[in-house]
Amino acid sequence: MDNDTTAVVEDGHYYRDQIGNSNKVIAWSHRSRFVKAISLIDRDSANLLDYGCGDGTFLAMAREKFVTGHGADIDANQIEGCKERFADLDGVSFSVIGDLTSDYDGTFDVVTCMETLEHCTEDIVEIVLADLARLAAPGGRVIVSVPIEIGPSFVLKQSIRALARRMGNSSYHMVERYTPADAAKMVFAGRNTAVERPLYKVDGAEGYSHFGFNWRALRERVAHHLVIEETQFTPVGQLRGFASSQAWFLCRPR
Repeated sequence: MDNDTTAVVEDGHYYRDQIGNSNKVIAWSHRSRFVKAISLIDRDSANLLDYGCGDGTFLAMAREKFVTGHGADIDANQIEGCKERFADLDGVSFSVIGDLTSDYDGTFDVVTCMETLEHCTEDIVEIVLADLARLAAPGGRVIVSVPIEIGPSFVLKQSIRALARRMGNSSYHMVERYTPADAAKMVFAGRNTAVERPLYKVDGAEGYSHFGFNWRALRERVAHHLVIEETQFTPVGQLRGFASSQAWFLCRPR
């Protein structure tokens, strides 16, 4: 990125709260996720869609990997902010998810959906997965990432979040406490393990936090809509999801 683009990216709320976080472990983990996603875009000159684009940070960081990139998000105010902040970034556009009509079916060589599905209610998960499948071009790639909140990662992440709260980090001010029984379920979770997840409403939209999210269960649902060719993990891929932060599903349309 050039200096002007870098300045615009660093002004985004996601960048400030996560990649620019004062906690070096949190910053490293989130930056490594975008570095990983960029490495998975193996189709130079691709037409890319970032579904759940947030503040547009990923599209800006990955700009050299595609000819045209489109960011879509449910938050109309956030999309307007992206349009304003990235008005001078050639080849990049934004819209609300509702505008991804049938005119866009099969038009994107690469579709990314990162750290989005864990926040969706059960019915919205199905809608999102159906969208990813229909929007990807035949022979295209769909890249899905979700957080790992079970196994040893659960213990490690809870410890890091507690430290961030004690340091006064505003992104981790909310305390969600697991009962001992639910915490044990998360540590020893299999694909059918579930705990009750509190539902929150923000700006009229309902969704979940990371509390109780089981990536193994989500992978089963992804497989109903897309062909999962490979599952990878970051930032320490060799651990195969044990003490890693994110799981990646590398998919293609059926």
